[in-house]
Amino acid sequence: MAVAEVVAVANQLREAAGRVVMGHERTLQLLFTALLAEGHVLLEGVPGTAKTLLARTFAALLDLEFRRIQFTPDLMPADVVGTNLFDFQSSRFTLAKGPVFTELLLADELNRTPPKTQAALLEAMQERSVTLDGTTHALSPAFLVVATQNPIEQEGTYPLPEAQLDRFLLKLKVGYPARDQERAMVAVHGRSVAMPRPADFGLAPVVGREFLAGARQVVAQVALADAVADYVVDLVRATREHPSLSCGASPRAINMLAAAARALAALEGQLYVVPDHVKALAVPVLAHRLVLAPAAEIEGQSAAAIVEQIVEQTPAPR
Repeated sequence: MAVAEVVAVANQLREAAGRVVMGHERTLQLLFTALLAEGHVLLEGVPGTAKTLLARTFAALLDLEFRRIQFTPDLMPADVVGTNLFDFQSSRFTLAKGPVFTELLLADELNRTPPKTQAALLEAMQERSVTLDGTTHALSPAFLVVATQNPIEQEGTYPLPEAQLDRFLLKLKVGYPARDQERAMVAVHGRSVAMPRPADFGLAPVVGREFLAGARQVVAQVALADAVADYVVDLVRATREHPSLSCGASPRAINMLAAAARALAALEGQLYVVPDHVKALAVPVLAHRLVLAPAAEIEGQSAAAIVEQIVEQTPAPR
């Protein structure tokens, strides 16, 4: 597969999704970036900003098996990963698979369930497997978690633990569309208050499942020059030394930033990473991994603004 084919599919995906979801072109591109980099995505926004519809549309266009979990305060880990049930007829335990056994899992309102249930996703996200009663069950190679969360200022939310946040390749803020995009939305969706379904718009898969393996091979071949690799390392290490942060990004973040930069370069038709790819991904890859110092919290600083400051202050290779 050539990089031009990856770019062509990305353009088709953007055009088809735009008929259903308006105003989220960059979010869609970064979702595709995460899929090619084998990462997961956390979408944060107030209710009603099309986060769920975006995930459904993305799965439909890529022909991925889709399942959704509505996270609630009473949800249990077994409701996510499944459990072994005793069959009295055969006198054996059989696996009742949970919704995590899919290709694209929408973890809707993840921060409305307690940490115990949130932790049920940790192994699945990191190792693409689930262990039940000592037996490990593999998940699909295409397994992708798209989680949504409401802003933590809203009632009934539980802040995601650092270990959970660190499993997400990207955290994306989903805001309100522009006025002309909301006007176009009325023309398309303004006939019913029911959740729109991609099937209602006649969307057909842009590619099949076999495309993903080939596209990931293209991403793996994207070159990362030594100077750019040094730049990635310097950015991450700078987060550990910043006075406004009590905890910087982990070594895992270095690998994630490099992998995401490779995927973004491929989507832009390039077989090598340039510093601009790293800069474009610095905030969505790094900001959610950082812990503000108490003084910075009092002053109202944000992790995203600190990452932008680090990017400005860290010399980029020419």
